[in-house]
Amino acid sequence: MAARAYWQGQIRLALVSIPVEIYSATRSGASVAFHQIHEPSGKRIKYEKVVPGIGPVDLDEIVKGFEVSKGEYVLLDQDEIEGVKLESKKTLELMQFVDRDEIDMIYFDKPYYVVPADDLAEEAFVVLREALRKTGKIGLGQLAMRGREHVVSLKPCGRGMVLETLRYADELNKAQSYFRDIGDTKPDEDLLDLATSLIDKKAGKFDASEFHDRYVDALKGLIEKKVKSKGKKIVEDKSDAPSGKSNVIDLMAALKKSLEKGGASEPATTKAPAKAPARKKAETAANDTAAEKKPAPRRTARNAAAKPAARKRA
Repeated sequence: MAARAYWQGQIRLALVSIPVEIYSATRSGASVAFHQIHEPSGKRIKYEKVVPGIGPVDLDEIVKGFEVSKGEYVLLDQDEIEGVKLESKKTLELMQFVDRDEIDMIYFDKPYYVVPADDLAEEAFVVLREALRKTGKIGLGQLAMRGREHVVSLKPCGRGMVLETLRYADELNKAQSYFRDIGDTKPDEDLLDLATSLIDKKAGKFDASEFHDRYVDALKGLIEKKVKSKGKKIVEDKSDAPSGKSNVIDLMAALKKSLEKGGASEPATTKAPAKAPARKKAETAANDTAAEKKPAPRRTARNAAAKPAARKRA
């Protein structure tokens, strides 16, 4: 069965109109669906639409209404709602072009595939696609779909194009309200060098097929165990579960250990920071020699922060 177009209309660039069809680029992933069950009877709970003082009502008696004052509603049927005239219901006018990296990723919402509606539209479609590719720009416009108007972006994708709905500015929470308690302290250069090395060791090309929903797999496994146990309670071993508390006691040691587990070709301890002063290098070498004779004291984030105060008291 052929996929059904999510939207049909035209892309307009100045005086050029290109008939197109838009298809959803995503689908629901694997999931485990649960129902609410009445435990004493084992029967599924169902819901009814009811009106206070009247009781259950039929679906064909339900219309949409907007509350204009307490208990007072303006009633609208579906034909009236669909009759609202808005040009972007059938036309996506490209009003602006911006660099691809100019829009923060947090604004992007949902992707759709865009294809020419017929053979006659293909030539203009290809010209627009290649013009966007050559300039490195994405087109911006507004499009009405399923009861609301979206800001959308348009960019090349293989032989076709991808349209993505964008969130409006007032749909995003202000980041400052969440980030304001994070201090302005700069990271230790040695720690930063180790963390950068760890990232470099794990760098690679993105392949979506390498990821899947492990939680769904775990739930399916639990359900299978529950069936085999004939309803007995299954208690999983939580010894390996994270405690929720930070387990980074010595950040330097943790980063070095992570590098070793990541299969680093050279131990991080053999590389001095690129911009470390000569005095610091000499101190590091002396510390390494001393470390062979006795265990090095554990360095924690708290101890590192307390050093200036301790030096002042001395």
